[in-house]
Amino acid sequence: MKIKEVIVVEGRDDTAAIKRAVHADTIETGGSAINERTIQKIRLAQSKRGVIIFTDPDYQGERIRKIISRAVPGCKHAFITQADGTRKGDIGVENASVETIIRALQDVKSEMAESAGEITADDMLEHGLTSGSGSKERRIKLGERLGIGYANAKQMLSRLNAFQISKAEFLEAMAAIEEHKEDKS
Repeated sequence: MKIKEVIVVEGRDDTAAIKRAVHADTIETGGSAINERTIQKIRLAQSKRGVIIFTDPDYQGERIRKIISRAVPGCKHAFITQADGTRKGDIGVENASVETIIRALQDVKSEMAESAGEITADDMLEHGLTSGSGSKERRIKLGERLGIGYANAKQMLSRLNAFQISKAEFLEAMAAIEEHKEDKS
């Protein structure tokens, strides 16, 4: 599988994992200390071929994703779950299987600068995603089901709208999560 866009990853091990799974070019951020030279490379790649941000499913990966998104609008995003990116207590893209990486790249999400805001904070509250017992677990499941990764409540609302997840998609995902919960009870 050949990827047209340049994939932004955190380090060499991530590049190696991507290249095991697909034919693609990468830009490595060198971890969380992203410098202006790296941002300039990402801007150039975005203008010429497009960019897919594929960072680790942890705090630092999300921090890097936000920095790049703010500096380089219109990037696409690939996500893996923490479970899919964890091996022997280490979390990162480099630990994901070839199949997981391919699936994430087939399910990239496009960020829209101006979102319609179809999903509201009230929707998040109504579905137990913002506070209370189990809200984090529901956000994890929602992020997995929609392929947009885990985020805290405020970030999840922003992500749902930035990736233009429709209200119908949101409600369908929440219904499936609730149905699955009842099956386990």
